[in-house]
Amino acid sequence: MNSEKGGDNSMKKINLEVNLGPLALRNPVLTCSGTYGFGEEYAPYCPVDKLGGITLKGLTPEPRLGNPLPRLAETPAGMINSVGLENPGLEEFLHSYLPRVRELPTTVIANISGFSLQDYETMASAFQSGSGIDALEVNISCPNVKHGGMHFGTHPDSAEEVIALVKKKTDLPVIAKLSPNVTDIVEMAKAVERGGADIISMINTLLGMSIDIEKRQPLLANKVGGLSGPAIRPVAVRMVWQVAQAVKVPIIGMGGILTWQDAVEFMLAGAKAVSIGTGNFVNPLAPLEVIEGIEEYCRRQGFDAVEEIVGLAL
Repeated sequence: MNSEKGGDNSMKKINLEVNLGPLALRNPVLTCSGTYGFGEEYAPYCPVDKLGGITLKGLTPEPRLGNPLPRLAETPAGMINSVGLENPGLEEFLHSYLPRVRELPTTVIANISGFSLQDYETMASAFQSGSGIDALEVNISCPNVKHGGMHFGTHPDSAEEVIALVKKKTDLPVIAKLSPNVTDIVEMAKAVERGGADIISMINTLLGMSIDIEKRQPLLANKVGGLSGPAIRPVAVRMVWQVAQAVKVPIIGMGGILTWQDAVEFMLAGAKAVSIGTGNFVNPLAPLEVIEGIEEYCRRQGFDAVEEIVGLAL
């Protein structure tokens, strides 16, 4: 922090680079999986070369059509989705999408999902250094079909096992994405750290439901879905704050970020980077505005580098 008084800080250059262990970013602002497609969709509105990085739409070994319609519902201060991991599948992604994705001038994170350990092994093995992907985010909020549908991300032993397997099968940095639908988020964070996660991203969506009172039935065909948006931000900030005090690996904070003030709140709570999800639907320029706002905040507060503000509220 620059302690000099009386100087004009209005034009002072702020170092926005952050290091998430083995993953270096030009600035701390990413986009969340499932809200930014494969990076091309937002190109007319938000140049990806300005972002810290993007996280691609979630991928599974086989193509998925996703859940039946309707699968999106607006709620006060947020939305509920039950898209169901709709994606072209690994083979089609590698053949048709990756050649274009690897040309994007930013850090690219692939998000992988599975319904068995074999699925995660298949996905992790497909992405290595030089593939055009810079890191893997592991979505463990999926049911393990071989264990009665138990979600990998709600049981510490299962979460640790998945992350350890992925870590063994790829040489890319591994990001464990935590579900908030657990009794003890700190226990889950420690489990994925034991499994070898290089980075933790948190939080995924909260399980929710919305009902059409005229039709007297849930708005979503799947009945329940993931709640995202500003409504969940206080929960996400609290969880980041807890986990930041319990683990040594860096954290990417997410959950309801719409403005730079939201992002700064996460960083003060201990997140070294942030990711914008539902906010992209509301304002496609949100990531750029957040980057500019964080920079100006650091300048106004007298900091020389954005990493200086990480964890100051701990």
